[in-house]
Amino acid sequence: MRNDYVPALDDPVGQSLGGRHAHLARRWGRAAAYLTDVATFSSVSAVPNAEDWDDLADLLGPGAFADMFSSPAVPPSSWAPVFSLEGRQMIWPSDGDGRPGLTSCTNVVVLGADSVPEMLDLAARAEPGPFWPRTHELGTYLGVRVDGTLVAMAGERLRPPGWTEISAVCTAPEARGQGHAARLVRALAERIAARGDRPFLHVAETNTGAIALYERLGFKTRRPVTFRGFRTP
Repeated sequence: MRNDYVPALDDPVGQSLGGRHAHLARRWGRAAAYLTDVATFSSVSAVPNAEDWDDLADLLGPGAFADMFSSPAVPPSSWAPVFSLEGRQMIWPSDGDGRPGLTSCTNVVVLGADSVPEMLDLAARAEPGPFWPRTHELGTYLGVRVDGTLVAMAGERLRPPGWTEISAVCTAPEARGQGHAARLVRALAERIAARGDRPFLHVAETNTGAIALYERLGFKTRRPVTFRGFRTP
């Protein structure tokens, strides 16, 4: 299923925290995590030892949630599993590899800090995944408004070198079936490609509707992943 080897995409959280999102990181030893009001993701070294896990436990605190995202690293047995979810990582084809043409999208607006209350409300109703008061600082967020009301949004999340993840794709229940998600993903992909990055995303295997949408837009599955979370001792 995986079709190319890209080290930055094998550790997108760690690569982002050590690079373009370093200003949104907190660190202890070789462990890192996003600021709590930005994202829940944590990272350890590619081949962590006991000291690395101790560093992460010290960084997060006792009994804290450690969202390891797609990291295959397994913490010590004293860390309690919280969830495990099968998913996939999908990438935008490179130029000349079947990439569909992108056109300017109408009815799409940039969402800033003044839109955060609406974004939080939409995320609570549409449930695209974790969304916090400062999540919008991870990158550009776009939305669709109908009669002044925010009914759909999508944005940029992880940013390993050369890549930008599209995330938080969601539509209010009353506005679904109108193509808002497709327009937003296209608009984001166009922006990302224009600055020289390549779009990618993650999706749960149970979200078959989203997978079908992304495939229609041209995304290809790179590899299966398992999203996992634990609680520190």
